[in-house]
Amino acid sequence: MLSIVDHLVYATPDLDAGIAAIERLLGLPVVPGGRHEDWETRNALVSLGEATYLEIIGPDHEATIDGPPTLFGIDELDEPRLVTWAAKGHALVELAGSAKSLGVDLGPVSEGGRTLPDGTKLVWQLTDPYADRLGGVVPFLIDWGESLHPAAALPHACELVGLVIGHPDARGAEAALEAIGVPMSVATAERASISATIRTPTGTIELS
Repeated sequence: MLSIVDHLVYATPDLDAGIAAIERLLGLPVVPGGRHEDWETRNALVSLGEATYLEIIGPDHEATIDGPPTLFGIDELDEPRLVTWAAKGHALVELAGSAKSLGVDLGPVSEGGRTLPDGTKLVWQLTDPYADRLGGVVPFLIDWGESLHPAAALPHACELVGLVIGHPDARGAEAALEAIGVPMSVATAERASISATIRTPTGTIELS
C-alpha cells in the first residue's frame, strides 16, 4: 500500500518553525522546495523513498495575493501537523469521475505548478487539494506527467515504513478510500488523523 503514497503533507502556520521541527525530529536538514504562487505557500521537502516524500508547507509571506493561505487549513493551524496526503494517479479525470459516481467528490482536476529555487518549473495534474475529503484522511490524487518526481532529486536518507489513518467514521472512510482505488484499513479515532512511521538514519520515529 505504501507504494501508492506520493507524499505526506505536513502543514505549518510558520514555514521556518515547521522546518526546524522536522529537522530536529529526523536529525537531518530538509531541502528547500519553492513557491506555489496561486496558493500563497512555500514548501520544503524530505525524501521518504525513491518516489515518496514529506512536504513541509506554510505561508509565503512574499505572496502578492491579499489574505492568509487557506490551502490545507493553514490559516487555522496553531501548530504544525500532518493534515493530508497525496496518492499517485493517472487518468485523473476518469478516476475522479468514477469516485464521484461512488459518492466520493474529489473536486475538479486542474494543473498546478511551483518554481524551484533554481528557476525550474514543476508542473503536475491533481484533484482539488481544497476539497475536504473527510478531514484530509482521503488523499488527493496527483500525476507528475513528464516532470521529474521531486523525490528523485532529493537525498535518500529516510523511508516511509508505516501509515495509520484514523477517523470517527472508520468504516465510511474505508469505503471512500476503496472508491478511489486506495484500499486500506482505518482506525476508529476521535478526529481525522494521520500518523506516519519513518525510518531515519538514527532510528524510527512517528510523525503526526
